[in-house]
Amino acid sequence: MKKLSALLLLFFAQIIYSQTYTVVDSTQKTPVSYATISFGNGNGTFADADGRFNFSKKWYPDIDVLYISSVGYNEVAISTETMPKTIFLTGSIDELNEVHITAEKKRKYKIKKLPSEIHNDYFKCWLPTVESEIAVFFPKDPEKSSKIASVYLPIKTDDSNKNSSRPPSFSTLFKMQFYTNNNGYPQKRLPYDDIIFLVSDQDKPNFELDISEHKVFIPKEGIFVSIQVLGYADINGKLQQTKKYSQIETRKGTVKVSTTFRPLLPFTDKISNYRTFTRRIFYKNREWQRFDKEYSTTNNLIKNNNTNYGMGLRLHLFEEEE
Repeated sequence: MKKLSALLLLFFAQIIYSQTYTVVDSTQKTPVSYATISFGNGNGTFADADGRFNFSKKWYPDIDVLYISSVGYNEVAISTETMPKTIFLTGSIDELNEVHITAEKKRKYKIKKLPSEIHNDYFKCWLPTVESEIAVFFPKDPEKSSKIASVYLPIKTDDSNKNSSRPPSFSTLFKMQFYTNNNGYPQKRLPYDDIIFLVSDQDKPNFELDISEHKVFIPKEGIFVSIQVLGYADINGKLQQTKKYSQIETRKGTVKVSTTFRPLLPFTDKISNYRTFTRRIFYKNREWQRFDKEYSTTNNLIKNNNTNYGMGLRLHLFEEEE
């Protein structure tokens, strides 16, 4: 009963202290799903599938301007003092996705698996936040056309460093995107739709996401597959609009600490080369950084050589036409 009362108090507090805003396409008047809401200081949040997001000056009293963006639209900056309930985004000719049509002929193919690297060590796991996007590189088969049928995502559902027979339940929304390879770094976003998917405490450590219907083919230079957490979902699978940061008082002043989300992502030292990159998505430049000693000299994962997220793939390798 006490737990229920606490949840009700939290729910009503969110209603009192926050207001709901909607991001809409200015031409079609349709919601812009999962638009990015940047605070201008490296922090931010996301709209949900209906383009809605919550914001409150009680939550973020130091934020005066929000920067609203989405792929294919011009970014807008809006004062938090005079923010309208409906925010319109206009399409950008420079950023609109090119038409991507793949004629997948009914040819014979072989299945090839690039195995994932799985473990259950808390101290070798990445703690996901809404700020970071992780991309992993995969080369193309040198001789055959390669389609990604499934992506294997290693996960650790328990966020403690102790084994737990009944870890707390959760359901988390992620977004998957794809990028070209430019001299070993992620560059241009490939024109496939964002893939939004759920991961819960009921899923297996080697989570398999079937993306065969999206017809993602690996370019000759290889491909980067990225994931980023959007936040926890409710019982209907809808993104929850909750506060993404906590304010901690220190001797140097108030510091914002990002909320971490489950599942944790196991990193590994079993992969010899550096193929994992990360970037802070709420910054203007959004530059990719290879996850190595140049990224950080103090990060415990890097210091122990756990520099790669152990993502794997299931591929369809198509036979050549006769």
